Amino acid sequence: MHGLDGKVALVTGAGRGIGQAIARRLAQEGAKVAVTDIDEAAAQAVATNIGGSPHPQAIRIDVADLDNVRAGVAAIEKGTGPIDVLVNNAGWDKVEPFLQSSEETWDRVIDINLRGPINCAKAVLPTMVQRSRGRIVNISSDAGRVGSTGEAVYSAAKGGIIAFTKTLAREMARHRIYVNVVCPGPADTPMMEEITRSNPRLVESLKRATPFGRLAEPDEIAAAVAFFSSDDARFITGQTLSVSGGLTMV
Repeated sequence: MHGLDGKVALVTGAGRGIGQAIARRLAQEGAKVAVTDIDEAAAQAVATNIGGSPHPQAIRIDVADLDNVRAGVAAIEKGTGPIDVLVNNAGWDKVEPFLQSSEETWDRVIDINLRGPINCAKAVLPTMVQRSRGRIVNISSDAGRVGSTGEAVYSAAKGGIIAFTKTLAREMARHRIYVNVVCPGPADTPMMEEITRSNPRLVESLKRATPFGRLAEPDEIAAAVAFFSSDDARFITGQTLSVSGGLTMV
């Protein structure tokens, strides 16, 4: 018996990194996982490899496009069933000083990191409300709690997700819908590799700043998501949990 047996879980940005680890962990917990990503081939590869029964559904979803999100959610509900768990993981960042950043970068960061989870919640919540059940886990970042040099707009978007989560948790509590946030610290992911390619010393400095002396593993983030998705968290909503090895303690 697993904690999520038979539950339908939608994970965005599940084609790699933390999203892939979350999809795998939820499948291991017995969930019927919808693996979604803007890169459909990556989503399909993950769905093929993470296991689970029935076979995970893979679908392309662009979280920045509400119409596309609604179409994807409808396809998941038709193919797998009503969504019990939504994990808003999809994210994107470009590290650079704010005064060197462009409006185009701001728009992309906000569209994916802030508007994306808002779009997904808007598409999924009506059915959750009808069924008086559901869980939403939003992936923010410790950058949204304490700020991060070179990530001004990203930090703003991630901080917005924390505030959005708390308000949604208040509005949805009477419908028995739980909404919580997981804030990863620096993690060993493909996005981190991209960010640090031009500054390889950044990883070592992050490790030194973390009490445990290393980056987070994606599976460690996934474990926190699995907890919030399960009945073990049945009296927890509107909360923010950092998984950062003690990098932040706020």
